[in-house]
Amino acid sequence: MMTSDNALPDDSDRACDIANAAMAELDAAGTVIGWTRAAERLLGHPAEEVLNRPAARLLAIPGDEARVAAVAKWCRAADGWSGSVAARHRDGRSVQLAVQVTALVDAAGRERWSVLALKEWRVPGGGVNQLMLEPFLAHAPLGMAVLDTDLRYVWVNDVLERLIPLERRLGRQVSEVLPKLEAEAFDAKMRHVLETGSPVMEYEFRSPTYADPHEERVYSASFFGLEDPHGRRVGIWYMVIDITERWQAQGRLALLNNAGARIGSTLDVTRTAQELADVSVPPLADFVTVDLLDSVIRGQEPVPGPVDGVPVVRRSGQQSVRDGCPESSRAVGEAVPRSPSSPLSRCLLERRSLVETILDAATSGWVTDDPARAADIRDFDFRSVLVVPLLARGATLGAATFVRSRRLGPFEEGDIQLAEELVARAAVCVDNARRFTRERTAARVMQRNLLPHDLAGGSAVDVASWYFPADAPSGVGGDWFDVIPLSGARVALVVGDVVGHGINAAATMGRLRTAVQTLANLDLPPDELLARLDDLVIGLVEQHGSAESAGAGNESVAATFTGATCLYAVYDPVSRRCTMARAGHLPPAIVTPDGAVDFPDLPAGPPLGLGALPFEPVELELAEGSLLALYTNGLIEACDRDIDVGLSRLSNALAVTGPKLEEIGGNVVKALLTGPPSDDAALLLARTRSLGAHQVASWDLPSDPAVVADARTLAGRQLTEWGLEDLLFTTELIVSELVTNAIRHAAGPITLRLIRQAALICEVSDAGSSAPRLRHARTTDEGGRGLFIVAQLTRRWGTRYTATGKIIWTEQTVPPDDAM
Repeated sequence: MMTSDNALPDDSDRACDIANAAMAELDAAGTVIGWTRAAERLLGHPAEEVLNRPAARLLAIPGDEARVAAVAKWCRAADGWSGSVAARHRDGRSVQLAVQVTALVDAAGRERWSVLALKEWRVPGGGVNQLMLEPFLAHAPLGMAVLDTDLRYVWVNDVLERLIPLERRLGRQVSEVLPKLEAEAFDAKMRHVLETGSPVMEYEFRSPTYADPHEERVYSASFFGLEDPHGRRVGIWYMVIDITERWQAQGRLALLNNAGARIGSTLDVTRTAQELADVSVPPLADFVTVDLLDSVIRGQEPVPGPVDGVPVVRRSGQQSVRDGCPESSRAVGEAVPRSPSSPLSRCLLERRSLVETILDAATSGWVTDDPARAADIRDFDFRSVLVVPLLARGATLGAATFVRSRRLGPFEEGDIQLAEELVARAAVCVDNARRFTRERTAARVMQRNLLPHDLAGGSAVDVASWYFPADAPSGVGGDWFDVIPLSGARVALVVGDVVGHGINAAATMGRLRTAVQTLANLDLPPDELLARLDDLVIGLVEQHGSAESAGAGNESVAATFTGATCLYAVYDPVSRRCTMARAGHLPPAIVTPDGAVDFPDLPAGPPLGLGALPFEPVELELAEGSLLALYTNGLIEACDRDIDVGLSRLSNALAVTGPKLEEIGGNVVKALLTGPPSDDAALLLARTRSLGAHQVASWDLPSDPAVVADARTLAGRQLTEWGLEDLLFTTELIVSELVTNAIRHAAGPITLRLIRQAALICEVSDAGSSAPRLRHARTTDEGGRGLFIVAQLTRRWGTRYTATGKIIWTEQTVPPDDAM
């Protein structure tokens, strides 16, 4: 406030200096009995023109006499009056004055009136005199201060006086009063206003309170210049508004917006829990932990209602303002011990937020139960704790614990509501991630069960395989591979890829793999097998389309199946020839024994499910020890590289030949899968073998019934040479029946072939196209029992067609001691 002690001379630039105010003294009748030089300068009337004359003569508006009388009556009742009055200057113009009238009593006890007047300070919207304005500004709810051009405090109102006492402000510069950083910022802003005359609006800053240095408030300051009637800058005034609540509301809204963008970025349960902790520190708490039920982390369906008993709770996310979360005694993934009285246990049981506004390590029972916990609370100066349950669809998933130290102060009602909103959003994301985890786990289990577990190439090939499920939100894909034993010691190599991801793709993959195995057992050539498989896929596509168009509402058909690709190859170790065809799949890689890598020019064919073009087979002769590499596009394609780059890397990795397929496959995986694949990746390696003359015997027979005996003799002699005398009787019987049927029901030429490997294979080929049929002969029938007897003596038998006719084949189990 302005005092006599800090008043400055009249010629100073002090803002709001009232030393030059005009003064007059009136008697009880309103006659002027005193007139100052300041009054003469203000209205131009010398003292002799106004003394002993009525003061009403100085009014500019004639009707104001009545107002003067009312004012006089008001002054007597209230001991004074202040307001705006229009006075007449000596030169005839009107001057609006801010007037304050004060009652006096002279030595004789007579009533007198002191009148103080200044030119009115006009503002937009009307005039308010300075003498009226000062009391209102002094008690205004926002802080205000006036400084001179040396940036020394001249006047402050009550709000700022309560923050810093008046005796510590008046006459002192900003740098002597305010904290260093705050003073530097204020000094720069105010000097800018003095230099440019432009105000500085809404400068926001944070400052500790003087009552508690650990508590911070947020303020907004605006700075304005002061000018005298001649336009000279005579000072600065500023006002300060406490915007802590507004700033907190904006911060909470920004935190919610940030949480909406960051929480739930993946469908991973623990990652989502960590995102909740990350987004809450440091805006809401100094230390945050998120603990989830172990069953939730594994993707299991939580039990509705409160968590009773002692289920396992695991730390799923934590964050701290201190590096490394030194406050936590548990790492992410570890089980969290819980005492019955702890806020975490009570929160899970009661399904509501629990808060300890003032945390006392010496008196809180759940703290004193654990000396280590009490020590942490003291060491890290924890002052307040809030535990909020994660609830979704009526089930309890876990709880989030928020801890504060002095930095943020205790949790208030707004903080609790904000924490509950954050946790509620995170709970939905955690539950979505849990449900995805459950579905992905089910899809992977299904996929794992539908894929082959043990691959065996028999005497045809050595095989090894690798499979990597997709690490993507869409889930596992529908890639598959297989090695199928065929008749005649041959083997089928298959690799395929179902379009799409998830449990639907895995289920479709299982259906296609089963279909391929079934069709392979029919000994169909590769192109015909793919044509049959194409028909099956077309039926699946139509089936899904019909279900969706009918509004089936079944989630299992929500993702439409659109097709698949497949590569099917058949390798014969006797002829060392490989016949293959593909339906939109990538071509195989063939590595010769000397290490040369080639991708054969194999017609691509349309993907399965289009039914547009026929599939074209290609037959190649492979040297013994050649390497076949069948793979899916997830192995060579990636978002950061073109398919040609992937094929080049595959070629380079395969060219480094090694004695073991596992080493070769490891090199391929290392070269191509530098990170988790975005699509399923499958690799099947097969190294070819060949059956030499000591394992195969073949005879061309004339179409003459007399040759049956010769055929038995040839077969018996070969079995004796192989040391398989135990199979002599059954083999002669089988040869006799098959050769006899070929002579009777087919056309020549006839060929008998025996193959010795893990099983003894007997084949009889002819030029006929009709397949033999197994039937049960009646007791009165003279024939018809031959194939029935053959089926009883062999472990399996069948028919396969060739370009010139058909082959009837059988397999017999070779005793272990005689197996090669």
